[in-house]
Amino acid sequence: MGNEHHRFMQMALDEAKKGLGRTSPNPAVGAVVVAEGEVVGRGYHQKAGTPHAEVHALADAGPAAKGATLYVTLEPCNHTGRTPPCTEAILRAGIAAVVIGMSDPNPQVAGGGAERLKAEGVEVCSGVLEPQCRALNYPFIKHSATGLPWVIMKAGISLDGKMTLLPKRSTAMTGPEANRYVHQLRNHVDAILIGVDTAIIDNPSLTTRLEGVVAPRDPLRIVLDTHLRLPPEARMLTQQSAAPTWVFCGKDACCQQEALLTRAGAAVHRLPVDAAGRVELVAVLRFLGQQNITSVLVEGGAGIHGTMYGQGLVDEVLLLYAPFIAGDQGTPLVRGYSLDSRSAAPALTDIAVHKLGSDILFKALVSR
Repeated sequence: MGNEHHRFMQMALDEAKKGLGRTSPNPAVGAVVVAEGEVVGRGYHQKAGTPHAEVHALADAGPAAKGATLYVTLEPCNHTGRTPPCTEAILRAGIAAVVIGMSDPNPQVAGGGAERLKAEGVEVCSGVLEPQCRALNYPFIKHSATGLPWVIMKAGISLDGKMTLLPKRSTAMTGPEANRYVHQLRNHVDAILIGVDTAIIDNPSLTTRLEGVVAPRDPLRIVLDTHLRLPPEARMLTQQSAAPTWVFCGKDACCQQEALLTRAGAAVHRLPVDAAGRVELVAVLRFLGQQNITSVLVEGGAGIHGTMYGQGLVDEVLLLYAPFIAGDQGTPLVRGYSLDSRSAAPALTDIAVHKLGSDILFKALVSR
């Protein structure tokens, strides 16, 4: 049954991916109902507060669910939240067996759904394609355990690690395939974060632009701006976008500038500053986690990258290498971060390398 379990769980994973970027702070979950070797129902969690994947798949299967097997990427819930327990829907449908990808990471409810089903005579098998199921929901897993968002450090760089060709000059480093990959990523994360220097130099929109994609979603825009230097006429504040812009500043930032930014549509949040006089990054991440922001894409600049990485706040690295050497004048990937020895470097795991047009994607998890 191993190969069959893997095949049907992969189908459930494909369903789950349809909800990426739309379910936060809930996980992306998919389910399929299988009767006599055939899929008779499919479903995925579409949005927080709406029915879970199991409910959609059981409804799609209808009477065929009786005596069938349910494959679901995450352990069914056994508690009442904004929706009723999925275990009750499974029992009412007459499902005979449930195959689970991964247990619920919330320690208060982990195992409860599986145990409830077993107690009612349902056959339960867990841990099928568990690594893939976990990878789909790293942000949910981290937020459940720590209250903090999953942090992705992303940059487009030259082969010698430069983000621009000249200092304080915006440069398009990578090609169209890499650019599309980045916008797909923006479509899936809760928030995108930059420093104020990047905001002033690049004047970016920080929106999601994907041709051929129905209803692409703009992430929350975050600017770290200790002294409130962001101009109220910045593109991110004057464009048409359903996503808000949050500006994080120090407690002593100018009140008049705050009023101007607020009038332009930004939400200004005052937080403590660190020893260097910059907004405390841990305080920013803690605040975001409290607002149920579970994933943050950090797009620079070099000082933000260096400080985030140096303080052990980065969970995943995505580097898009363009096939050229930028030279001495380019802006480096990180500033304010250094190592005394190779052995002191954080270990990178789950390393993957892909070609995107003429560019190379390097992707890895940071293990600390």
